[in-house]
Amino acid sequence: MECLASSVQLSSPRKQQFHAWASEFCTKPGESANRSMFWPSRFLQERKELSAGSSQRLSYFGSRDCSELFSSRISLRNGSDRKQNVISAAAAADGGSSWAPSSPPKVWTPPAWRGPAAVASPAQESIPLSSTIQERVVISGGQFLKVSPSSVQYEAGFVGGLSERTRPERSSDPAEALRFYAMLDDYLTRIINSKVYDVAIESPLELAPKLSERLGNNLLLKREDMQPVFSFKLRGAYNMMANLSREQLERGVICSSAGNHAQGVALAARRLKCDAVIAMPVTTPEIKWKSVKRLGASVVLVGDSYDETQAYAKQRALEDGRVFIPPFDDPDVIAGQGTVGLEIGRQCRDRIHAVFVPVGGGGLIAGIAAYMKRFRPEVRIIGVEPADANAMACSLHYGQRVVLDHVGGFADGVAVKMVGEETFRLCRELLDGVVLVSRDAICAAIKDMFEETRSILEPAGALALAGAKAYCSYHGLENETMVAITSGANMNFERLRIVTELANVGAQTEAVLATYMPEKPGSFKTFVDSVGPANITEFKYRFNDENEALVLCSIGVKSEGQLDLTKVRMEEAGLRTLDLTDNDLAKDHLRHLMGGRTKVENEVLMRFVFPERPGALMKFLEAFTPRWNISLFHYRAQGEMGANVLVGIQVSHEEEAAFLAVADALGYEYQDERSNQAYELIMH
Repeated sequence: MECLASSVQLSSPRKQQFHAWASEFCTKPGESANRSMFWPSRFLQERKELSAGSSQRLSYFGSRDCSELFSSRISLRNGSDRKQNVISAAAAADGGSSWAPSSPPKVWTPPAWRGPAAVASPAQESIPLSSTIQERVVISGGQFLKVSPSSVQYEAGFVGGLSERTRPERSSDPAEALRFYAMLDDYLTRIINSKVYDVAIESPLELAPKLSERLGNNLLLKREDMQPVFSFKLRGAYNMMANLSREQLERGVICSSAGNHAQGVALAARRLKCDAVIAMPVTTPEIKWKSVKRLGASVVLVGDSYDETQAYAKQRALEDGRVFIPPFDDPDVIAGQGTVGLEIGRQCRDRIHAVFVPVGGGGLIAGIAAYMKRFRPEVRIIGVEPADANAMACSLHYGQRVVLDHVGGFADGVAVKMVGEETFRLCRELLDGVVLVSRDAICAAIKDMFEETRSILEPAGALALAGAKAYCSYHGLENETMVAITSGANMNFERLRIVTELANVGAQTEAVLATYMPEKPGSFKTFVDSVGPANITEFKYRFNDENEALVLCSIGVKSEGQLDLTKVRMEEAGLRTLDLTDNDLAKDHLRHLMGGRTKVENEVLMRFVFPERPGALMKFLEAFTPRWNISLFHYRAQGEMGANVLVGIQVSHEEEAAFLAVADALGYEYQDERSNQAYELIMH
């Protein structure tokens, strides 16, 4: 035991603590290292007895074993109930944490919560690890798997990402566990000593009464959108820069960012009287780079993508001797963001069921988890990602950092292709999982926040709120306390249009339908009669065929049952109807196209992502015309760095391979939509 304590270089008081702890939690001296050695048989027996009477289990990572035992031990010394603490620690230690895609997830919870156990999503259960791997890519000298966001998908509200096959293996060696505990203590020290309050405020933790009543739970909003730069990002940026030496500050700093991190670095540099260069992609909206410039930083617009911009910033850091300030992958940045967790613990003394945190590169959730899992390990730390930008969920699922082959740009504040090395190490150990939400759900959350507070969040800022809503609905929770981090409010004004269009769809109060009607007098009246009491919010029709018409419409609904009843009435009236509510092609493009259907020979329908910069369209046209005829084109700016463009091109079967080769060489992300239901049923 002395050698174990010495091997982790403990001080004398810490050695004494370790001896006392190891004496109690080892079954007997000299026993071989195994699970039962580290976790006393009497504790495991109590846990088995508890599990025998319940189908639910504790949703924790076994990797938090050591810190939870210490927390339990501290509670015992303070006179709290021994049995409950011991059972909780032993349950967590017995591997009850993994929600594996290969089996239905089970959740054990304290007596205060008796919600239903989670049910695994069939989509997640069927994911073989090898089937979705496309290739390996080399980044910074390391090889990483390149995967699609669609490779890890599951129902909204389900807490996934974690896999029994890929979660970290925990050693039963007490010294190894103590090293993990010491790592948490190191982050705890960094967080407590953080200097963020030179520039940041302690953001309020507010009850959302309207949402709480609707959800049947107490929903608390951690208002990071109220920071001086309307985002939490200044915490990590300032904490890292405040820990630089005077010599480093005199040489200056540089960062690469298209948004909130840039403003955080610029504000920190002004406060520390340090020269800052902010590299931003040339596609950055003017309102964003001007906001950074107003804070006193020098802005350089360079690179068509974030990767190119970051490469420039790192190279210039080497050439100029500047310090590169990463957006998330640095212990001081993580610790700065971790002060959010410290504040939550101080502001809410009641029992918290879960904290929902938006996840991009992982800095915010890693910092919050490092603090909360040290002092309040019973609190679930749940990440929330867009379903089309799920780098953390994919990395957790595959058991290693992966590179996404593409990311959705709607929630641009979290649209990263690869999470950080240090953030992933922490998240793999500490997270309870990740919830995935749709773009529609994010829009609905933005509307909820506006109705609650008259504040408008950016899409990434509303992620946690969307995840909390989905989680409560999925698990049927009642009378629990949830915390959602509203992380930012730097909304592009142009994006409000799409938010208003999709918010009701995301709230499941509006449905998008396609209906076939006989082309004869009275059909429109029949349609309206069939809709019944539902409110028609959109109706698109144009004469096209003498026998049959196809209309695209939206109707207001109050429940899923009402929508089903409406569709039954329409079918009984001879109006064949398709539900396109979840079809992005229909919502983004087809609802805006007029003129009816037409038969176009050899038409290929593709969706391209154009960079929002001058010359992007001309580059596209020069690649494809005049060799191939463009038969359809729909584009509308959405306030993103990339724009979704629907394109129809006439390509013969013989030239299809050549066409795809040109599309690949163009360098724009694209997707073939010929198998999309909306295309098959509406365009032909």
